[in-house]
Amino acid sequence: MTKSLILFRLTCSIWATGVSAQTPCEELKSLSLLKATITEAAVVPAGPFRQGSARELPAHCRVAAVLTPSTDSHIKMEVWLPVAWNGKFQAVGNGGWAGRITYTDGGNASVAHSMVSALGEHYATASTDTGHDATVTPGASFALGHPEKLIDYGYRAIHEMTVQSKAIITAFYGRAPRLSYWNSCSNGGRQGLMEAQRFPQDFDGILAGAPASNWTGRAIHALWVAQAVHKHEASYIPPAKYSLIHNAVLQACDAIDGVKDGVLEDPLRCKFDPGVLLCKEADGPGCLTAQQVETVRKIYSPAINPRTKQEIYPGLAPGSELGWATYAGPRPFATAEDHFRFVVFKDPNWNYRTLNFETDIALAERIDKGTINALDPNLNLFFRRGGKLLQYHGWSDPQIPPLHSVKYYKSAVDAMGGADRVHASYRLFMAPGMGHCGGGPGPNTFDAFGALREWVEEGKAPDQIVASRLVNGTAVRTRPLCPYPQVAVYKKTGDTNDAANFFCKAP
Repeated sequence: MTKSLILFRLTCSIWATGVSAQTPCEELKSLSLLKATITEAAVVPAGPFRQGSARELPAHCRVAAVLTPSTDSHIKMEVWLPVAWNGKFQAVGNGGWAGRITYTDGGNASVAHSMVSALGEHYATASTDTGHDATVTPGASFALGHPEKLIDYGYRAIHEMTVQSKAIITAFYGRAPRLSYWNSCSNGGRQGLMEAQRFPQDFDGILAGAPASNWTGRAIHALWVAQAVHKHEASYIPPAKYSLIHNAVLQACDAIDGVKDGVLEDPLRCKFDPGVLLCKEADGPGCLTAQQVETVRKIYSPAINPRTKQEIYPGLAPGSELGWATYAGPRPFATAEDHFRFVVFKDPNWNYRTLNFETDIALAERIDKGTINALDPNLNLFFRRGGKLLQYHGWSDPQIPPLHSVKYYKSAVDAMGGADRVHASYRLFMAPGMGHCGGGPGPNTFDAFGALREWVEEGKAPDQIVASRLVNGTAVRTRPLCPYPQVAVYKKTGDTNDAANFFCKAP
């Protein structure tokens, strides 16, 4: 089939849906945009995303562009425009230091957030590399000597992508999207909160998973843990002992919620003391040395300013032990180390062991000034225009301590006049036993985006979201996720693997 025939059929299909296409796909390349250039515009027939891919994509118009909001900006983005359009826009974000467009979610996410999944649901969808190429400048090295690129990464690229995507959508379909959604996790969760705070007009619904919104705080805590783990050779915890610690946590706390199922429903109620694992004699696989016990306590504890005694950032929650290689492995958490190397001290040779928790913390926060941190609790403008924010976080997240999400939610409640006002537009769901954006031993597969969509479009606020634990594609356990501060409580009758036998209740 020739390209012109494909284009003709694509245009006819759009007309058949009752939408008037003002600009055919390939002609979008000449569309005039402010501080942006469209580099490609081509019809993509229905078929697999990539050779060998099992996911079939519907026919769409693929548009690539470069955005230049500053003289040092070079932000790549793509927007995909489906033939059978549902009239809505769904943008997706990035993990880590970004540097690539999010075509797929990598398969580890419990909530699908990628261009492929959005297009499959007939949304117009977009993503960006946020202004740098991770294959050329890995980690945060792109920021060295390029303050404008750091601003692009922090917040500007997502906003510019959103504005230009809507312009392209309007040109192609002949009308603007009737609703716009954000859907992402981790750094993408941070990007979503940043949008609600800085650009409340961009989205009608925001799904923010495990947001790394206190970016400097998370970097500080990760290096707090790294210094403890590598304080002495004897302080290091071999990964083989993670399961030892995890099992001891379950032994101490699993039954507190009334159901012994290998998952902590509310880790805040767990008062586990790693001292119970102290070796009676020599070190061995079934115990912890005194130095290792202190390391475990440090991992659970918040990072503290040694002078003011103020908490800088919360520690990891009990139940996260199986994933500790992220923070407590042989190397410090790379995202955190990069932040101090390339953003704070601007020295690629900086050593994490020299981090001063009294003086360097203030420096890091002073340098950021809200560029990456998305901590403003005042969401009034977003709420006033009808915006809905749904946030989720796994209690067993070993990369972004889940208590940070709780702290941000509480800060919004305090800043905005109480829980009732916030609850009407913003709900936080904590997922027991779930890791970072997915995985973990708990029920970790759920349709948070569907809950957000119903909230925005039907006014049906989510009072619970049912999560499943899948084994070989079959649900072996379901459990309700409850809006914080509620937790799932067993009715004391029926199968404990069935969500129907639980209800949500404030602790």
